[in-house]
Amino acid sequence: MADHNRLICSKLVMQLNCLTSLADILDDELTAIASRRGEGLKDIAKQKLTFLSKVQTLDKELKALLANNESESEEVSDLIGDVRKLLESCKKKNDVNAHAAHQAQLTVKQLKDILIGVPTSTTYDQGGSVVHGSSKIVHNLKA
Repeated sequence: MADHNRLICSKLVMQLNCLTSLADILDDELTAIASRRGEGLKDIAKQKLTFLSKVQTLDKELKALLANNESESEEVSDLIGDVRKLLESCKKKNDVNAHAAHQAQLTVKQLKDILIGVPTSTTYDQGGSVVHGSSKIVHNLKA
């Protein structure tokens, strides 16, 4: 029984290490998004997938081990709590990163629209027809 609990603890510690590395990667991802360093995001995405795959594999192994465990030790319970807290933290960081990436994408789209002269406003004339206001930034350039 002690060996079984030791094996479970060992797997939980491995999972904690993976989640800690994932949390660090998520911090790096946010830094890359904020500084608009797109070239680093591909590598970060690969690293995230690698650690997520490891966490998932360990989770399956732990599920099987815990199903065969008659009595859960206090150490196992504490480690499971730590894993859950760290996993929740990673989920929050990932949500923040997704929001930051979306905002960065919107900013780039707005800048592109300004530069290519996409109409900036839509109004209606007296007859109810749509009238687009146009940006003159690009239209008045002679290059």
